[in-house]
Amino acid sequence: MHTKTHTLISPSLGTTRNILSFHYGPGGGEKIYIQSSLHADELPGMLVAWRLRRLLAEFEAAGKLRGEVVIVPVSNPIGLNQSMHGTLLGRFEMNSGHNFNRNFHDLAALIAPRIEGKLSGNIDENKLAVRREMRAALDEQTPHTELESQRLALQKLSYDADVVLDLHCDLDSALHLYTNPDVWNDVEPLARYLDSKASLLALNSVGNPFDEIHSFCWSDLRSKFGDRFPIPNGGISVTVELRSQHDVSYEFAESDAQGIVNYLMHRGVIDAPVPNMPALSYPATPLAGAEPIVAPVSGVLVFRTKVGAMVEAGEAIADVVDPLTDTVTTLNCTTSGVIYARHIARFTTAGMEVARVAGATAFRTGSLLSA
Repeated sequence: MHTKTHTLISPSLGTTRNILSFHYGPGGGEKIYIQSSLHADELPGMLVAWRLRRLLAEFEAAGKLRGEVVIVPVSNPIGLNQSMHGTLLGRFEMNSGHNFNRNFHDLAALIAPRIEGKLSGNIDENKLAVRREMRAALDEQTPHTELESQRLALQKLSYDADVVLDLHCDLDSALHLYTNPDVWNDVEPLARYLDSKASLLALNSVGNPFDEIHSFCWSDLRSKFGDRFPIPNGGISVTVELRSQHDVSYEFAESDAQGIVNYLMHRGVIDAPVPNMPALSYPATPLAGAEPIVAPVSGVLVFRTKVGAMVEAGEAIADVVDPLTDTVTTLNCTTSGVIYARHIARFTTAGMEVARVAGATAFRTGSLLSA
């Protein structure tokens, strides 16, 4: 294992932050990139990354790694320093208001104008050509803020990875995944090994989140040039939502790290017997089919369903209780599916999204992610 230090732009006199990446394996095979806590207040992934580092060190010492595995346990040192009155505010940068998981460089837009003349009829050569142009395009970028330098550092670490896993969690949720429909066949084993309760597919959910900028580039290039040149799925990228913010435990970290290790065994990155693949808990569904459950009034929020539960269209999801008027407003879903996420708050304001149901039929357009 070797460690690399990536220094960010100093935002103020006397202040410097770094990102540390830990590199395991000899290289020469697939490259796997795993980062955690890009939203710095989402800590389950950080513990999983810690456990993965221990397991990978054992596999490396035994000579069982057949590729390079890069672990970035703390991918957002900026957000980790944003505490107010004892509360960690790790989703948005306080200086700009920007979501830490948005606005990464659109590699498709950067390289599409200059890649055509470098493509051929050989799919492997095309993968290398695209990655060379990705690197050149990223090298041309000049960050001007600490946040921009953090985004660029993470992209330079991961742009050439065969598999990218971005470990997050939700406010209150069952374990679920987000990925590109073009790579679902490659991601489904991961969903099985992690016992994902929902897998949400979107080609472009809008906003350039970290996982999408890896897989979307290849999909976009295929749509532009695929009728003339073979373009592979050169970046299999996944956002893994490791349940809820409060689900930080050794037991979960052990189980989730083992699920990822099983996936790496399945891909041949770890030379070990491939574990039997469990059943898929719930079929993959379009992110555009996820129904937001919105409270039309304010009051005390009382959920009537648990995360991970199957619900039928018309079923009651929650009540909003107004203790002043003695009014109880029941919130019903209109979609059948899995309730995969809920708000952690138990007081709602009018118009607040309080839960989501993964439905099989796409009906939403535009930006598909929350703020």
